[in-house]
Formats: sequence, structure tokens, C-alpha cells
Amino acid sequence: MTIRARTSSGSPFEAQFGFCRAVREGNRIVVAGTGPIEPDGSTTKGDAAAQAARCCELIIAAIEELGGNAADVVRTRMLLTDFDDQAAVGAVHARYFGAAKPAATMAGVAWLCRTEWKIEIEAEAVIGSG
Repeated sequence: MTIRARTSSGSPFEAQFGFCRAVREGNRIVVAGTGPIEPDGSTTKGDAAAQAARCCELIIAAIEELGGNAADVVRTRMLLTDFDDQAAVGAVHARYFGAAKPAATMAGVAWLCRTEWKIEIEAEAVIGSG
């Protein structure tokens, strides 16, 4: 029998909206849309690249807490609010996940949960695939 495990990042949206940062089922980890949230609940300061780096750090921490690592990432989805940020965000994605070369989607959206967010990222990992 597979046991489901969950982890939380402490984002205020987790309790408010009823979700957790990531869920592990067997050797698969699914990470929820991750915004640039600091430990105190504030938004990461800076441009889209700084916010994307914070999202990636939170994603990797969640995956590691559930027994995986960045090399196990097989899928990412990057949601941006500004077309002009795609090159900077892509460079950050490559820095964190380039060795894993996951299937990736980058899409533009009209808004995210906070007006100051420029990026939100989802990820999926398969433990042992890296």
C-alpha cells in the first residue's frame, strides 16, 4: 500500500485555500503552483528573475523534504504576467533545472494571487529518475 505524504511551505495561501505545497504518492511528487513567498509571508522583492529563483528554491525544498531532489524534476510550468520576462525567467529555470531537462511550459497569464507577483511555477518529480 502506498502512503501519501505532504509538505507545507508555510505560505499563507495554503491554509486559506486548503492545499499543501507538495504531495508525494509512491515515487511521484507533485508541487503546487509556487509563488515568490518569503518566510514572513511577504512577496520576494525584485524583478521576475529574483521571484523565479525564490519559487525554484521553495520547489526544491519541498521535493527534498519528500525524498527527492532537483535532478528528479520531470515537468515544470511557469506562469508569467509579462511577456518581456521570459528570457530572464528561462535563465533562472535553466540554472535550477537545466541538468534535469524537464518537460517545461511557459505561459502568460493576466494575473496571479498577488498583484506584485510576476511569476508562479509548478513542478513534478519522479524520485530516482534523475
